[in-house]
Amino acid sequence: MDFPYIQDEEIIRLAQAEADRQTNGLEMIPSENHTSQAVLDVLGSRLTDKYSEGYPGARYYGGCEYVDQVENIAIERAKKLFGVDHANVQAYSGSPANLAIFYALLEPGDTVLGLHLFYGGHMTHGLKVNFSGTLYNSVQYTTDKDGFIDYDEVMKLAIEHKPKLIVGGYTAYPRQVDWVKLRAIADEVGAFLLADISHISGLVVSGDHPSPVGIADVIMTTTHKSLRGPRGALILCNGNPSTPLKKLPKTKENIPSLIDRAIIPGLQGGPHNHQTAAIAVALKQALQPEFKEYGHQVLKNSKKLADELMKRGFKLVTGGTDTHLMVVDMTSKGLSGKQAEKALSTAGITVNKNTIPFDSRSPFDPSGIRLGTPALTTRGMKEPEMIKIADWINDAVQHHDDKEYLENIHAAITVFAKDFPLPS
Repeated sequence: MDFPYIQDEEIIRLAQAEADRQTNGLEMIPSENHTSQAVLDVLGSRLTDKYSEGYPGARYYGGCEYVDQVENIAIERAKKLFGVDHANVQAYSGSPANLAIFYALLEPGDTVLGLHLFYGGHMTHGLKVNFSGTLYNSVQYTTDKDGFIDYDEVMKLAIEHKPKLIVGGYTAYPRQVDWVKLRAIADEVGAFLLADISHISGLVVSGDHPSPVGIADVIMTTTHKSLRGPRGALILCNGNPSTPLKKLPKTKENIPSLIDRAIIPGLQGGPHNHQTAAIAVALKQALQPEFKEYGHQVLKNSKKLADELMKRGFKLVTGGTDTHLMVVDMTSKGLSGKQAEKALSTAGITVNKNTIPFDSRSPFDPSGIRLGTPALTTRGMKEPEMIKIADWINDAVQHHDDKEYLENIHAAITVFAKDFPLPS
């Protein structure tokens, strides 16, 4: 029996309103980007209707001949793009992927060493209220007063606490990660090394950030930040897997099988096949030469914007950036991060409030903001546009309590943004 097609005008209106908000403003939260229409097309396909628990060639359901091909294509493209032996493409997003890695490599109560959230880490790296800090014994390292990771201090903590897993790769750290130093620390105490490159994977692909491949034991990246894909995640490693149904010792040579077993049957049921297909499309795009140029431009834009903000009196954590993002201490302008986020939002510039190292303020109203250039670069903006954007940010901050002034900035940005349409 057919069911009636119901046009949900309320949801359509809200979806269009969000599209208009993005179109007429500047998305500068560094974990956000704009996907291509090709990605969006398969996200809305009939692949979403199919269950496919298991892995290609070993499913628990029939009718998987096409989704098997989709997943195999995504796997092969991920392996080629990052130069690894094994890729799992089924994780629903970054946090579930990190959960799977912990589940695969650790026992409950094992010690994990990761960067504290308030200093640039992610909540899945050991925050006390997260699974990583409740199911496991979390030890957190921090940065120095200038915002740089002190690898000697990380070594001291590792020797003292003997973690089973050390996490590198961050969400609000504007400098490159020294994978070699983290590898040496992990080797000193016999720990696994996890490289969470969710933010920087696009820069790794373009060669603008050192790759952890061949250094870290396991690598995780989301697919929706600098890779410009859909929501999802990849878990990457080297080695040859056996069947994930066979229980194996938690050793380095077994990591591919341990990861697959952790995803299914360990933590997830059927993968989201429409998501896997969209990841495959995004990976094909990332394999093109043009993607390297995109990564180069993201970094050029980030460095230019950081320089221009500092020229206008903004204080940046670490005094600049080597990546796609920067963290700005807004107390240098007499505002809190929450005040700055609100003023910039009214002006059509989307950023997020963020703690700074050794922040004296609450994380719900911290001293800083975090902003970046991936989405701007996707729209075709380059260094000259970064100068304009720095001016708008400065003007919005200076007139943060003048709603009419901020709305006039937004009007100017709306006109400006017409020359840089969203991908289509």
